[in-house]
Amino acid sequence: MSWEFDQVTFSRDFSRNVVTRLLVDRAEHGGWELDRVRITADGTRRVVLRRKIIRAMRTA
Repeated sequence: MSWEFDQVTFSRDFSRNVVTRLLVDRAEHGGWELDRVRITADGTRRVVLRRKIIRAMRTA
């Protein structure tokens, strides 16, 4: 199984509710799931999202 990763950075100006809404929107419409969240000392949120890469198998 392979994963595709995407890193998103939110500045400290975004509230927790806004960040949650944006991440839920990406999850519902893009198939992403939360992998990791890191909040830095200056308040910046670095979010890593992941989703499965589905490869089509050829049938004979």
